[in-house]
Amino acid sequence: MQIGPYQLSNQLIVAPMAGVTDQAFRNLCLRYGAALAVSEMLSSNPEVWDSDKSRQRMTHSGEEGVRSVQIAGADPELMANAAKFNVEQGAHIIDINMGCPAKKVNKKFAGSALMQSPDLVKDILQAVVSAVDAPVTLKIRTGWEPEHRNGVEIAKIAEDCGIVSLAVHGRTRKCMYKGFAEYDTIKAIKQNVSIPVVANGDIDSPEKAKFVLDYTGADALMIGRGAQGRPWIFKEILHYLETGKKLAPIKADEQRTVMLEHLNKLYNLYGEYKGVRFARKHVGWYLNHEEQRQFRADFNRLETAAQQHSLVECYFDELV
Repeated sequence: MQIGPYQLSNQLIVAPMAGVTDQAFRNLCLRYGAALAVSEMLSSNPEVWDSDKSRQRMTHSGEEGVRSVQIAGADPELMANAAKFNVEQGAHIIDINMGCPAKKVNKKFAGSALMQSPDLVKDILQAVVSAVDAPVTLKIRTGWEPEHRNGVEIAKIAEDCGIVSLAVHGRTRKCMYKGFAEYDTIKAIKQNVSIPVVANGDIDSPEKAKFVLDYTGADALMIGRGAQGRPWIFKEILHYLETGKKLAPIKADEQRTVMLEHLNKLYNLYGEYKGVRFARKHVGWYLNHEEQRQFRADFNRLETAAQQHSLVECYFDELV
């Protein structure tokens, strides 16, 4: 799949997820085969760019592969300025968020709320595309609510405005993350535009990945929650798409190595205090089975990096 001048090595992209797809997580997914990893959403409001959260999200030092940065907002001028700023900071691709369903984003008429206003969508897309030489991509949902799925309309506007690739989550804003993703709208979008279309939503296994590609005709897949606690899902999917066969489950020793590396990267990125707290949710995803409940409870009570590291080591020692 081609995004502007960038030829991706395969069809798998890491979805941007606030509080999840930081540099530590993105690099793990890239190592396991993802062709592109989109950064966490950044506000177009320059007043928050100096916050610790924004500075960490803007960090690209040591970033592997093509750097795609997602921006969010509802003001065309601010969005254009944010795009220029992030390109100056090292972004290769600018991605525009019109898919986030969160209330705190939508109440500012940003994210998926923008799908209610095609005219404003057009103004924002034109402003951002005109502001930067870098390729601009867009992420949307199928519509605002099930009764008003206007994904095809928004997709056509995007193509006309110069968007080079479009990712579509198979739910409306009203659906949030409930129920099941629907792929008919994504299929219809693919049939109505000539730019690459990326299918997103509920892709959590190699078999599901192949089904969604075949059913929608999409050019690529974007995987979000399916990769939480499982960055190796990209390797599993690639193997299945290439061979039709499933890889053997990841071995305990490899999982231990990945988890400990991930924790260390979190401590380095956020400092020990915040890193310990970010580690809790990631370990909860890595070890999310019912029989691991007590381990998770014990882990979540720990307050230092050394304690967390030691408990993970002990868990895998006993497992092996």
